[in-house]
Amino acid sequence: MSNNEKASILIIYTGGTIGMREDPVTKTLAPMKFGMLLDEIPELNKLGYSISSITFNPPIDSSNMTPAIWAQLAKTIQKNYTKYDGFVILHGTDTMSYTASALSYMFENLDKAVVMTGSQLPIGILRTDGKENIITAVQIAAAKRDGRSIVPEVCIYFDSQLFRGNRTTKKDSAQFSAFASHNYPALAKAGVDIVYNYERINYPKNKGVLKINTAIDDRVIILKIFPGLNRHYFESILQLQDLRGVVLESYGSGNMPTSPWLVAAIKKASKRGLILMNVSQCPGGKVLMGHYETSIELQKAGVISGKDSTVEAAVTKLMFMLGQNLSHEETKYYLSNNLKGEIEM
Repeated sequence: MSNNEKASILIIYTGGTIGMREDPVTKTLAPMKFGMLLDEIPELNKLGYSISSITFNPPIDSSNMTPAIWAQLAKTIQKNYTKYDGFVILHGTDTMSYTASALSYMFENLDKAVVMTGSQLPIGILRTDGKENIITAVQIAAAKRDGRSIVPEVCIYFDSQLFRGNRTTKKDSAQFSAFASHNYPALAKAGVDIVYNYERINYPKNKGVLKINTAIDDRVIILKIFPGLNRHYFESILQLQDLRGVVLESYGSGNMPTSPWLVAAIKKASKRGLILMNVSQCPGGKVLMGHYETSIELQKAGVISGKDSTVEAAVTKLMFMLGQNLSHEETKYYLSNNLKGEIEM
């Protein structure tokens, strides 16, 4: 970006801890108006950017995040896409990885940065991590190289690290390093300088007008496998009326008990048209279907390997693909393949 060109950034404030302040009477945290939040960060003025904002009214706690709000965010960015060089979404940490994953699937031809961030401490608290997170997120959103955005992806910036959004999971509620990307390296690290990992960033192969696809089918569920899993409950869930997809959180590299009833229930559900994805409970590593005897039967039953996907990326991908009105086999094909850098093939 030339010295006389002023970067324009749109900040979308959805809510979350970063915009909270303590009520002097009740001592509880409640959302503040966005203008008040910006007053807490006068350093933004020193960047020399043109910064605009859109505020959710009322701001929401991220625990109340829904697919409808994902669609609202995608449409907001599409509507303002040609006006700004980059976008920053302020979001609560609890469901940030879900939102980042969902948005990554919704965008086609994205060639500008969409950087999500938030904080563990409210912006008005002296030791807040929010100031640095916002300032650096804005800098990353504005950063260009050879006339194009350096990181044209949906990302999460937190505690000096920039991650691909659909590779993240919230790992800690008490430390400033709230997020981790166990199976994919950071796209950038912020120290004295912001150092970008260019080889790991996805750049759009085809230039075109930004398109969004917000179709979602929420008839899915996550089932975690554990010792002592109750047969009646498990079978009942797989038989739920209108259920279309299940993310199975298995052990290790994709293993589950070989109990005849469990395998039979999965086979029956698969034959009925239910789509089942197998992801690991382990933060790192990946599912290797058929590698151990305990996962061979799942493979035979048509269960899809989630490979090294996070649970957040898997469940939002399942919801997205089921919303596309594809054939059963087409849906399974796309679920098995990399769409937006969420899995290694």
